[in-house]
Amino acid sequence: MSVVLVLQARGLGELLAAVPALRALRRAYPRHRIVLAAPARLEQVVDLTGAVDELVPTADPAALLWDRTSPELAVNLHGNDVASARALADTQPGRVIGFRTKGWPKPSGPRWDPECHIVDRWCGLLEAEGIAADRRNLGLVPPVASISRRDCVVVHIGAGAPARRWPAERFAAVIRHLLVLDRSVVVTGDAFERDIAMQVAKQAGLPDDRVLAGRQTLSDLAATVAEAALVISGDTGVAHLATAFGTRTVLLFGPTPPRLGGPPTHLLGRHAVLWTGQTGDPDGLTPDEGLLRIGAREVIAATDAQLSKHEGAESTRSRYRRVG
Repeated sequence: MSVVLVLQARGLGELLAAVPALRALRRAYPRHRIVLAAPARLEQVVDLTGAVDELVPTADPAALLWDRTSPELAVNLHGNDVASARALADTQPGRVIGFRTKGWPKPSGPRWDPECHIVDRWCGLLEAEGIAADRRNLGLVPPVASISRRDCVVVHIGAGAPARRWPAERFAAVIRHLLVLDRSVVVTGDAFERDIAMQVAKQAGLPDDRVLAGRQTLSDLAATVAEAALVISGDTGVAHLATAFGTRTVLLFGPTPPRLGGPPTHLLGRHAVLWTGQTGDPDGLTPDEGLLRIGAREVIAATDAQLSKHEGAESTRSRYRRVG
């Protein structure tokens, strides 16, 4: 069987932003085997896309191992860097789709636009090669939850870099407000963020067993996000998960503006996006100044508004629920 090899060796958010492009490739090549080179830890979410036949574990383009027959098509959904271009070229594909790469001898493909929204970027890349892509095709079917936490509020304290991590004491202030409202709250994050999550819980007066950071598989985290009434998060992969499941959010952006990676405009009705307009280094070692300008009061106000909308929607649904 002919193969389409797709490279996307970044994180959860980048994978979810590439879902419309992956599904476009699935439609364009229905009889091909779609193989995705991506980090192994993302496999449980890759399975939810319905667009990929196989995952080749790859956390770094330079480490891509391909000892099979050359793919018919190789698609670079990773970036416009030399390492990813070389990795795909080394598989000797019949055709390559990718952006022009500075320092690479084959400058085919469209030019990279750093001001392009991440979903538009990958869809536009395929469209430039004659493959139709639907930017709205972001949704995922939720996995089955091993433990139901329906209608909880997920407070995700994690971030890929310190620059995008809102202060622990401010998260704690928001959780204290939620507890006064008698809301069920869980704190999520990666294993290496568990200490921060425990610190937040202690400051908020939240029991330790409500701290899920470091205790969930990616599938369990996805199920928790899908069932939640609300997700409060920074600019992280969990924010993209909430978008994929249609869960309401309060999102704290900085230093990267939401126009580059926030919820697409057609979905903004379900998302409260907080952004002070100040850009900075997304990989910085200290919290971004713009992010720090977002106070607990603003987040609490947005949280109350989103929960009110959620309760209104639930009330409307209950009035029309079929009985018997």
